[in-house]
Amino acid sequence: MSALPRLNRGYAYREQVQQRAQGTSVLAHLTGRYSHSSPTEWKERIEAGEVWLDGQLAQPHSTLKAGQVLIWQRPPWLEEAAPRRYQVVHADAALLAVVKPSGLPTLPGGGFLENTLLSAVQDDYPEASPLHRLGRGTSGLVLFARTAQAAAALSSAWREHTVHKRYRALAAGTAPQTEYDLSAAIGPVAHPRLGTVHAASASGKPSHSLARVLERRTDATLFQVDISTGRPHQIRIHLASAGFPLLNDPLYGVGGTPLATLPGLPGDGGYWLHAAELRFVHPLSGEELHLCATPPPDLQTAEERAG
Repeated sequence: MSALPRLNRGYAYREQVQQRAQGTSVLAHLTGRYSHSSPTEWKERIEAGEVWLDGQLAQPHSTLKAGQVLIWQRPPWLEEAAPRRYQVVHADAALLAVVKPSGLPTLPGGGFLENTLLSAVQDDYPEASPLHRLGRGTSGLVLFARTAQAAAALSSAWREHTVHKRYRALAAGTAPQTEYDLSAAIGPVAHPRLGTVHAASASGKPSHSLARVLERRTDATLFQVDISTGRPHQIRIHLASAGFPLLNDPLYGVGGTPLATLPGLPGDGGYWLHAAELRFVHPLSGEELHLCATPPPDLQTAEERAG
C-alpha cells in the first residue's frame, strides 16, 4: 500500500474505425488521434507488432475502413509512484465509502492504470464500482456501489442533485467577504499543451458553489464549499473565478482560466482540496446517511487542530 512505482500488465486501447477515418493509413490515423507521440514513435510501435487491425498485425501503410477494429496493445509500463492506501469509513451490502489520499488517481488515465484508487479498492472489494471521482490531488470521500441496484439509485440521485457534497479548500489571498455565491459557467477552453481543458467559460454549463470563510490566514483563506453541481474541477475554477485560486494550484489562475505561463495539467498536484462530507438517502434503507472524512491538518481551523 506504500507509494511505489508499479509495473502494470499493459493495456489494449481498442476503437472502432469511424467513417471520417475511411481511407486513412494506420500511421496517419494514430499520429493524428494520439498526438502525445510522434509519427516516428507510432511507426516503431506498429513495426514492433503492437498494433492490430481486425485481428491481424497492422502495417504503417494499412488503409482503414469504417467499422474495422483497431487495437494498440500497449506493453507493460512503470507507473509513477502513488499512495495506494485508503481508509474505509462505511461499508454495507450496497455501498462502500473510502477516503482517498492526495496523489492517488481515482480512475485510470494520464499514464496510470493500476496505481489508482479503483484498483486498490477492487483488490479488496472486486464488485465495487465508483459513483464519482476526485482529482488526483484532491483527498477525501469517494463512494462506491456494491450492487447494480445501489449504482442505479445513487447515479439517479447524483443527476438530480440530491447528494450533498461539502469540501474544504485552502485558497490564495485574504477573502474580505464571509460568503461567496459562485455561478461561473464551466466548459472547455483552449490550453497550449492539451488543446482544451475545463475552465470558466461564458459558453459553458451552468454551475453552482457556495463558499464560506472558515478562517483567514496570512495571504490565504480556508473555505468550506458546498457544491450543487459536479462539473470537472468545479471548486478550483469557481474559487479562482472569484479571485482566490487554490494555494499552489498549478493549473488555474485568477479568473478561473488556465495560467498563461508554464500551464499545469489537470492531474498535477500541489493544491489543497478535500472532500469532507457526503449526505444522501441510502438506496436500500431509505435513511439519510451522513459520511465524514477528517480534513488534513492544513485544511483544519486552528481550533480544530487544537482539539
